[in-house]
Amino acid sequence: MPSRTPAGLAALNEYLKRKRGFDFTGYQPASIERRVQKRMGAIGVSNYADYVDYLEVHPEEFEILFNTILFNVTAFFRDAAAWEVLARRVIPRMLASKSESGPVRVWSAGCASGEEAYSLAILFAEAMGAKGYRERVKIYATDIDEAALARAREATYDEREIAGVPEQLLAKYFERADGRYAVRKELRRNVIIGRHDLSQDAPVSRVDLLVCRNTLMYFSAEEQSRLLTRFHFALNDGGVLFLGRGDSPRAGANRFAPIHLRSRIAVKVARPKLDLRDRLTHIKERGALAPDESRGAVDRNVRLSESALDSVPMALLVVDARESLVLANERARLLYALSPTDLGRPIHELDLTSRSAEIRSSIEQALAGRLADPLRDVEWHTAGGETKWLDVHVMPLSDSDEAISGVAIAFVDVTVAKRLQRMVVNSNQELEAAYEELKSTHEEQETAGEAFRSMIDELETTNEALRSANQELESMNDELRSANAELQTINGELRQRGEELSALNALLESILTGLPGGVAVVDRKLDVLVWNHRARDLWGLRADEAVGRNLLNLEIGLPVERLEQPVRDCLSGRRDFVEIRLDATTRNGRALESRVTCSPLLDGEHRVAGVIVMMEDLDATQLSESRRGDRVRREAELRS
Repeated sequence: MPSRTPAGLAALNEYLKRKRGFDFTGYQPASIERRVQKRMGAIGVSNYADYVDYLEVHPEEFEILFNTILFNVTAFFRDAAAWEVLARRVIPRMLASKSESGPVRVWSAGCASGEEAYSLAILFAEAMGAKGYRERVKIYATDIDEAALARAREATYDEREIAGVPEQLLAKYFERADGRYAVRKELRRNVIIGRHDLSQDAPVSRVDLLVCRNTLMYFSAEEQSRLLTRFHFALNDGGVLFLGRGDSPRAGANRFAPIHLRSRIAVKVARPKLDLRDRLTHIKERGALAPDESRGAVDRNVRLSESALDSVPMALLVVDARESLVLANERARLLYALSPTDLGRPIHELDLTSRSAEIRSSIEQALAGRLADPLRDVEWHTAGGETKWLDVHVMPLSDSDEAISGVAIAFVDVTVAKRLQRMVVNSNQELEAAYEELKSTHEEQETAGEAFRSMIDELETTNEALRSANQELESMNDELRSANAELQTINGELRQRGEELSALNALLESILTGLPGGVAVVDRKLDVLVWNHRARDLWGLRADEAVGRNLLNLEIGLPVERLEQPVRDCLSGRRDFVEIRLDATTRNGRALESRVTCSPLLDGEHRVAGVIVMMEDLDATQLSESRRGDRVRREAELRS
């Protein structure tokens, strides 16, 4: 199939493969193009060639681009209902099928920052106990994003990120440290984290559970089918595949059977199917055909049988005793867009009109030896937008022992008869409507005179209502004039308060300017409210760059992380004044010793509203004091 990726985007992909080993060929082209162009627009680049040049000059752009493309979104126990199905139905059945000492291998593909991998670890530890988990379970967590993998190895998360973990599990498997939650070492030890490209690298093999949630949706349909083939290979027989709500299971419908369709949990299946030619050949090998019949005769019989089935003037399907599709003639293949890969699929996975449930019920009756009544006037919408009506006949099929071995489903096209029937019904309805219309016309003429008289009465009533409304409008106008006068008074008061506020701001600015050190005022969330010019001169950060940002996130020459505890002590009221000395570096690169003092900022009700942080250059202060002392001594000498 020819690529629909733009030439410039293809060239960029080749460059990324050559430089960083990252390949997005299998991703959905429209999604990749949209995200790359978003990044190009952010840096002001108009075409792909210029963007490649930009990457050459700015290597830090690679990480930003990969984060934009990969768009990592994950959480602990994301989609809780699906994880509940996994914990209650799938994992116990999986463990029951293994010996008591048998290893359990799990692959979390596209693990991002590790939340889902550690969610799996928690479920297996809960199901097996600490000893069983430690001795038997291996969880392989892989992703293509190195930055996300680094976070997964660190295994620490903030309160927002662990919101999905139940309280009892949080206390059992996490440790609290520095306001974050770290996964306990006993749980982390069995989680193996590494880089893996789903499109290029060989899959992890012999796994019992493969979790790849909301990752396939970023790939094209062809690539999804290829990846599901790899997943099928990676899983042990009977292994379980757990996809995300955004992933479509259709591409792997003939490789996996659903356990819980809504939760996107399926089991690996391997049911080889024989087509008509293979079945006839198998019959010959068993002796059903005469010994002197050649392979050519078998081929002719096969072609004759296939031709006969295709010439039947109705769609015909054959389903075996396991309710799997084993045969479809040409009309059925055209009607339901079936392909050779659909042979062997369960009949409930095929889209057989809106009444598929009734068809499956008839199949079950036929397999039980009971002849089901035909389904009449089943509506079907073709791919071209045409509507057809079908009569569906389900008939049991017997083998040589007269046992029910399958059913034949015939779809008889009754569209022409249905349309003629509808035409007759519509004609009768139109005649009845015309007769009713004539009757209603006569009645309307009789009531028209009375309606006219009633209209005159209504007009008089309306006139009275209008007069009343006019009086109400005049009253409202007076009220609006009064309200306008009040608003003007309020506006004058607001203007006067604005002038007073401007004077206070000017006074505050004068005070901050006259202070010898840099001053920062932070609120209770440690966000900067005030940043004076001395702070700008010391650290090279303008007020518009500092105000609104968290003090602990400012990138200045002062180790701001050491200010967190003093500031919080002032905010909590434990201390009224804190002084510390810190080694720092000015914006010009000069090393200095800085004296930092923190004191509470009180509001009008004497409550702590924030903290005033003053940062002084002790070296400059001492030099200034020394010079002032020299000047005083010289003046004394002159006077003497």
